[in-house]
Amino acid sequence: MMVVGLTGGIGSGKTTVAGFFKDKGIPVYIADDAGKRLMGDSEEIREKVIDLFGESAYNGSQPERKYIASKVFNDAELLSKLNKIIHPAVEDDFQKWLGKQSSVYVIYEAAILFETGGYKKCDLSILVTAPKNLRIQRLQKRDDSSRDEIQQRMNNQWDDEKKSELADFIIFNDDLEQTKLQVKHIHDKILKAGKNSQKFC
Repeated sequence: MMVVGLTGGIGSGKTTVAGFFKDKGIPVYIADDAGKRLMGDSEEIREKVIDLFGESAYNGSQPERKYIASKVFNDAELLSKLNKIIHPAVEDDFQKWLGKQSSVYVIYEAAILFETGGYKKCDLSILVTAPKNLRIQRLQKRDDSSRDEIQQRMNNQWDDEKKSELADFIIFNDDLEQTKLQVKHIHDKILKAGKNSQKFC
């Protein structure tokens, strides 16, 4: 089956878009959610994260996410090391999940799909974009974050212009009804391509 990568900068609404694909019966794998789950479930990951950040990175079996976030958002090297711990485990988990699916295509939603090169393992990729001010408003409402905190997080991701060069489809998400129409259009095109294609992931 085809694997369609879905990504977008923080506050772009990529998880909302993923939900619209799910409403159409398409299986959706959320890589960030899987990473959070695995950080709590995997003893191997826990040991590696503690080696990287110290004992304060965990409270019992659960990661101290705010503590870890405070360490990586201003340290690109440390963030890269954390990703190298989490991403292989997520990839293994995704492959197990993928083996249980039977649809023409699945959605693989990841925040840094392009930055990590993960898009190369997908048949197609979708980028979700939105105006920067709208993204900041969404994040302030969702997380009660300051503009400075949000900007720091944005700085750890590629800008939309760079990502758009690699995307097969781009969804402009500033109006939900229009976004749903864009999802339908892309869904129909992927179904058609998937049924006529011999390229499967």
